[in-house]
Amino acid sequence: MATITATPSREFGLFGRLGAAASKVASAIAEARQMAARYEQLRRMPNSELAKLGCTRDEIAQLVVRGL
Repeated sequence: MATITATPSREFGLFGRLGAAASKVASAIAEARQMAARYEQLRRMPNSELAKLGCTRDEIAQLVVRGL
């Protein structure tokens, strides 16, 4: 015998969907701010410090996008 359990979605109805969308936007903004701060941190490092991390100045944006 199989049992199926349904869990109610918090995205039910207009307000639920709006709330979920607002939450996604807020999360995206927070992530973008963190990425910008990390980019600035790496950008301000001298080339010798970047080399210790195994990257060059040209690779900073790629590192930030990959989450390193």
